[in-house]
Amino acid sequence: MSELFDEVDEEVRREQLKKLWDKYSIYFIALMVLIVAAVGGWRAYQYFEAKKAAEAGAVFEKAVELSEQGKHEDAEKAFTELAAKAPSGYRTLARLRAAAEAASRDPKAAAKMYDDIAADRSIGGEWQDLAKIRAAGLLLDSAGYAEIQQRLEASAAPKSTFRHSAREMLALSAWRNNDMTAARKWLEAIDGDGETPPGLRSRAEALQALLPPVAKS
Repeated sequence: MSELFDEVDEEVRREQLKKLWDKYSIYFIALMVLIVAAVGGWRAYQYFEAKKAAEAGAVFEKAVELSEQGKHEDAEKAFTELAAKAPSGYRTLARLRAAAEAASRDPKAAAKMYDDIAADRSIGGEWQDLAKIRAAGLLLDSAGYAEIQQRLEASAAPKSTFRHSAREMLALSAWRNNDMTAARKWLEAIDGDGETPPGLRSRAEALQALLPPVAKS
């Protein structure tokens, strides 16, 4: 008797499943089609992105070769063109390299290019800081200490990635502009940072030796 009830229950379940399938099969099939299309679309996107990255990498390498051959104008043009159409990673690198190539012909124009990168919030903060450092380096001989301070003081903060370079430039700018108080401030920051690179520490010590002695009160 129990086997008979089991057979009846099984038949009822099959009938219910058939009714559900007849009612909802179109939605299930549509969902499967959408999933397959989405996966296919994602794979195609990955393929084309990888292809664009590979093409950008090849163009970037050719531009680097032009730079190494001393063809800076051609290299600048190649990097600028790449920056206009490359994927985001190569775009930022190309902009930085284009500015570096421009520095050989027009430091102020190159500094402006770096400033534009530093102001671009669509890129990472470290890229922005690096652009600030590069721009300040080009202006170090011509700008006053106040301008260099405005540009680099935030980058010289204790947790900043490029704090060592920023502090060294600030100390040099202060020294060149006869602000010995500011120069000592940044040299002390360099000396007090346990992660200061040895080479930079040696340069800071040499600059410290050039400062006049502190007047005794």
